[in-house]
Amino acid sequence: MIVHPGPALLNSLYWITLVAVIVSSASGVLKAGFRQFDLFGVIMIGLATGLGGGSLRDMLLDRDVFWIRDQAFFIASLGSAVGMFLIARLVAISPRFFLIPDAMGLGAFAVAGTLASLTVGAPWLIASFMGVVTGIMGGIFRDLLCNEKPVVFQSPLYATVSWIGSLFFIGLLTLGVDATVASITTGLAIFIARMLAVRFNIVLPKFRFKG
Repeated sequence: MIVHPGPALLNSLYWITLVAVIVSSASGVLKAGFRQFDLFGVIMIGLATGLGGGSLRDMLLDRDVFWIRDQAFFIASLGSAVGMFLIARLVAISPRFFLIPDAMGLGAFAVAGTLASLTVGAPWLIASFMGVVTGIMGGIFRDLLCNEKPVVFQSPLYATVSWIGSLFFIGLLTLGVDATVASITTGLAIFIARMLAVRFNIVLPKFRFKG
């Protein structure tokens, strides 16, 4: 399916992406903060988390990279990183709190990545996978830079809820649901599903050789 990018749709995509960048950058800072990196290191990881997934998506789709085309996204990521760095010095934060903005970013980026892919004519299955790439790759970059095993490979239903959510979003659009309503509904569904998976430790079967 092809989604024609009218002004209202492009405006929705802009704000969804902006929110995703801000919350994802904040999650990157929180994760990096527990490694006790300095301000520059924290900012770099915040930028990688907030901008990495969308950058890879745009390169794969042969689009102008979103934050180079519009520096407002870079400024938002930078501001979120610095702001969270300052807040963390004033407020006691649990080591697991980063999972909340991380889940928020996962939902928002899954929607933004899928929608951006549909607007350039990507087939529906590829568009849904681009939603996954957009949602998870920033977190993978964050964890690798923190010298940790990526959360996506070991945490409860991470990429899974992103992909299911992206497919759900496409289904809503196919049924004629307004793109903004579909975006909010899908983003909330992904966030809630991810939080429930963490709360109840819902995981996929792990690979193991038969003994």
